[in-house]
Amino acid sequence: MKKLYVLLLGGLLCSTATFAQQEIAPAQPGVTYGKSINAEAAIGMADLGAKLQADTAYTGKIEGKVVEVCKKKGCFMKLERASGEPVMVKFKDYGFFMPQNIVGKTVVLEGVAKVNETSVERLKHFAEDAGKSKEEIAKITQPKKDIVIVADGVVVVK
Repeated sequence: MKKLYVLLLGGLLCSTATFAQQEIAPAQPGVTYGKSINAEAAIGMADLGAKLQADTAYTGKIEGKVVEVCKKKGCFMKLERASGEPVMVKFKDYGFFMPQNIVGKTVVLEGVAKVNETSVERLKHFAEDAGKSKEEIAKITQPKKDIVIVADGVVVVK
């Protein structure tokens, strides 16, 4: 009986994730995802880099332009920074997802930013979810040390 409950719960979670992208509101100024937040007192991506050189983590609001979103279900996005390298943004406990039309929009998110090392396996998974070609995925051979943000909430600014 316990196994039956576990299977039913697993099925429910899978079906919720499958249909999640269909229920996501299109990205427009003022629309929030996850925890309801506002854009006040957000720092820019350049300031985030400086803060993480001085400390191991930053908790607060960050503003940036979205340059990529997970093509499968919106389970991650990437923000632009001056160096050209994007910053990975995940969502706390996969509690919410981003719409496909958020690329190019400026957002403010609230969460925790840290410098992490991402394994080759995880980098390949992200590349696959982003719709990269098999050739691009095959070129991923080294782990990457970079900023990773886990967001509690996101608001579209423009």
